[in-house]
Amino acid sequence: MSKNLISWIVGVGMWLSSMTAWAQVDSLLRQADRLLNYKAYGRAIDAYTQILTDQGTQLTPAQKSTAQGRLAYAYQQVGDGPKAERYYREALNSSTGDDPQQTLQYAQTLAGNGKFQESQQQYERYLKLKEKMQERRADAGAVGLGAQAGGRNESIRYRLEFLDLNSSGEEFSPAFYQDGLVYVSGTKGGSTIETSGKGGGSGYLDLFYVPNRNGLKIASIINADGSTSKVENQRVRTGGVGRDHYTPGTANDSRIITGFEGGVNIAQGLGYDVRPVSPSQRFSKTLNTKYHEGPATFTRDGSRIYFTRNNYNDGRSRKSAEGVNKLKLYTARQQNGAWADIEELSFNSDEYSVGHPTLSRDGQLLYFASDMPGGSGGTDLYVSRYQNGQWGRPVNLGPTINTKGNELFPFVDDAGNLYFSSDGRRGRGGLDIFYATVTNGSSVQAVEALGEPINSPQDDFGLITDANRQGGYFSSNRRAGNDDIYRFVRESSLFECRDLSIRLYDTETDQPLDSVSVLVKARGEGRADQTLITDAGGFVRLCLEANNDFMFQASRDGYVTSTIGFSSRDLADDQPSRIEMGITKPTVIIDTIAARPVDKYTAEPLTRSRVRGMVVSERDRRPLEGVTVRLRNECDRSQREYVTGADGRYLFDIVEGCDYTLIASKAAFGTNTNRIKRIPKKTKPKEVSADLRMLSVGDVVTIDNIYYDFGGVSLRADATRELEKLVATMRKYPSLIIEIRSHTDSRGEAARNQVLSEQRAKAVANYLASKGISRRRITTLGMGETQLVNNCTDEVICTEAEHQRNRRTEFRVVEIK
Repeated sequence: MSKNLISWIVGVGMWLSSMTAWAQVDSLLRQADRLLNYKAYGRAIDAYTQILTDQGTQLTPAQKSTAQGRLAYAYQQVGDGPKAERYYREALNSSTGDDPQQTLQYAQTLAGNGKFQESQQQYERYLKLKEKMQERRADAGAVGLGAQAGGRNESIRYRLEFLDLNSSGEEFSPAFYQDGLVYVSGTKGGSTIETSGKGGGSGYLDLFYVPNRNGLKIASIINADGSTSKVENQRVRTGGVGRDHYTPGTANDSRIITGFEGGVNIAQGLGYDVRPVSPSQRFSKTLNTKYHEGPATFTRDGSRIYFTRNNYNDGRSRKSAEGVNKLKLYTARQQNGAWADIEELSFNSDEYSVGHPTLSRDGQLLYFASDMPGGSGGTDLYVSRYQNGQWGRPVNLGPTINTKGNELFPFVDDAGNLYFSSDGRRGRGGLDIFYATVTNGSSVQAVEALGEPINSPQDDFGLITDANRQGGYFSSNRRAGNDDIYRFVRESSLFECRDLSIRLYDTETDQPLDSVSVLVKARGEGRADQTLITDAGGFVRLCLEANNDFMFQASRDGYVTSTIGFSSRDLADDQPSRIEMGITKPTVIIDTIAARPVDKYTAEPLTRSRVRGMVVSERDRRPLEGVTVRLRNECDRSQREYVTGADGRYLFDIVEGCDYTLIASKAAFGTNTNRIKRIPKKTKPKEVSADLRMLSVGDVVTIDNIYYDFGGVSLRADATRELEKLVATMRKYPSLIIEIRSHTDSRGEAARNQVLSEQRAKAVANYLASKGISRRRITTLGMGETQLVNNCTDEVICTEAEHQRNRRTEFRVVEIK
């Protein structure tokens, strides 16, 4: 074999080996990333640590930096600030260090660790990196969301959801109604807004209703980064207004309506054609008639609707002097579950169109589009105020909003901000959606265009949202020219976030609590929940979206789950906030009414009900002297105390009909709290027996029946029943920190037995962790064969049962409050 051939074979072998190693590392990283995405932070920490330890030499610099950064993030989420700081620093040092998000997280971690000067330096560095990134994107032609036309705000990101209610026809202009959506729908025909010069079509618009908008199925998702993913689901059944639980059915409830495309033909009445459908589909005095209906808006209580319809009422249609059937606004009220008393608004006219209504939160302002005389261009936006029981004269919103083009589809959110569509402003193309801040209902302060992906080169219109633009719906014909409804979910803040620290503490002791799970829920469409874990000081730290409402739910084993609300609406951008959140221990119900033998406490017959018992140590069941036993009457909150003597006994008289709480406490022992269930009134005096066990620091308690097979480390099936008792103890004493000790028998080599005992102790710790007990409360210690409970040492002949006694597990109380 030639040397060249040998060299070639060796080279190929090394290449294949390196490719195999690379593939293995890449697979491990994907597995770790998956755990991180699932918020399995503990397992993710183990995975990234293993990668950096075992595969460190095979990682590329980019892979190493990524693994370090994600490991730091995982530590940050579980509240381990020092380790998060370490790995953020290593990640930024091993990379180019120009990741703005990672730099911000590093700054937050430093602040959490009390290193405020370093934190400020990193935060200033983050701002510079962020500014450079925005400049690079601007140079590449990026257009940010929420920016002025031609401007940018790259920090705002949206996810778009193409809804499964969309058909091959047209669906557009949604409106909030109760928990659902009312929208306009129909088949392709003429257009709602037509290009000048186009003729009418044959389709007609009707209102349709989805009762539960949160249950809407998603056909596909357009992510904030522009990628698209499909979602397989079943189509949601929808029906026209008149096909729900409160509106009588109509002959016109089939989906036979039109959409729109292009610009506006004002002469045709905002684009609505007037060709009626067959007489068999007419149904008098209902919302859906033989002409166009929609868009619509509703009062906040849903009792009244304002909607657009062709100039048609009471079975008659009317035309302008030029022979055009214009649009008008109508209103109806709900009566006995049906829409009744349909009537025109006072400012309607046969000579011009009014349509596309939207109501302010208090129902006192009605915004709409119209081509009435005196406007700036094609169609302008107007507002009418409700006064003295009627709608007042419409007021033009002025040149700050209205242009020589067409302003249409207004929507006012709960904060009074106005959204609308226009083709008279510089934008992405066609109709674009704009946002205006409005004061006093009609004074427009500023107008800005929404950027991509909400606006597109096609027509985008009919947006509805909450006061913070966290989520909502809009219409667009960007997909195959059809009008479709999209849901959008904001995945970033509109403004800089607000720093918030939450301190969790025990309401009885006022001591901080670590390992508390805090569930963070934000108000809004499609907002994902977040779970954080308190650190050793009882803190969680997060950055909240501006102008939003939140709910925090705190839970920890041994405590009652607590929930509080918080709003960031009125907070200053640069002022961190802190809130205190207390959680309480549950009380254990004792229902142990039992007769007691006559002794020195019960020598005389019972004349009153009473509770009595003995306080003993958990370790050896010996009576405890000097324990303060308090009894609290839950009817009047009065308290009595009793200090136990050498026999550990206590005795209290109690009143029938009241619950009581027993609290036993002693220095260096864990406080034991129990509930005594009330004795029914009008019963003979009874005696309640409530013996109490107490743990103390240093106690070593053998867990009964936690045995292992010879040479084995797995827990046997009979062991889990006993471990559940330890789980209950850990929950009863939430401040309890224990050391798991595992022992082996003397057979085999001592070194092997030491390793075996360590593995067995870890098996118990893993079981406790699987039951929700924080690993911070558990340490493990392998004792090997060093503490035998009998004489079964080396070379001593013992039975298997005697050896079994030595293969045991204990727990020692390290700390308790």
